[in-house]
Amino acid sequence: MKYKNYYEILGVNRKSTKEEIRLSYRKLAKKYHPDTNKTQESEMMFKNVNEAYDVLTNKKKRRKYDRRN
Repeated sequence: MKYKNYYEILGVNRKSTKEEIRLSYRKLAKKYHPDTNKTQESEMMFKNVNEAYDVLTNKKKRRKYDRRN
């Protein structure tokens, strides 16, 4: 599995709060949502943004992710 830098995908740093992550996620999800952006790249980016948000907003998953990286 290829390493994905979730912080980079969402445009936040490691010390970002849950609120900062949420705001960045909402902005990017709106930009890359398949209903608004029909390109192939946007579909993949939308999936990456959702995956990053899922990991970084869950305390256990984020802790595990940070330990690996």
